[in-house]
Amino acid sequence: MSNKLALATTPEGIVPALLAHLNSLDVEVMLGFYDPAGMIIDATGKSHVGHAQIGAELEKYFSLGLEMSITQRHLFVADNIASLILDWSYIGIARDGTMVNMVATATDIARRSEDGLWRYLIDNPFGSARREIA
Repeated sequence: MSNKLALATTPEGIVPALLAHLNSLDVEVMLGFYDPAGMIIDATGKSHVGHAQIGAELEKYFSLGLEMSITQRHLFVADNIASLILDWSYIGIARDGTMVNMVATATDIARRSEDGLWRYLIDNPFGSARREIA
């Protein structure tokens, strides 16, 4: 999968690259940000693995038509693994006219691949929320 946007070459570049990918509102572009073994965790705590499943989850966010804002709280790096704690939000009027005020704290994991680029391994957007698995 070719990536239309640049990926991070340093841990400090992960969040700016993430924002660029997310705010493209393009599922295919965003999928280029994920490690081939990556997953996204939904609001219930269920994991979705593989580009088809991740793409379906991303479409739920992108269908809002809103750009995401992110404040990085912490970045911890050990060799080729980075742990990110991020406050994020979608606030505004969605494409369907509804007001959106979605705010959460993510606990995500990125991994540096053999090509030296950082990609998301675990995207846990509601990392600090209590969840009930259906």
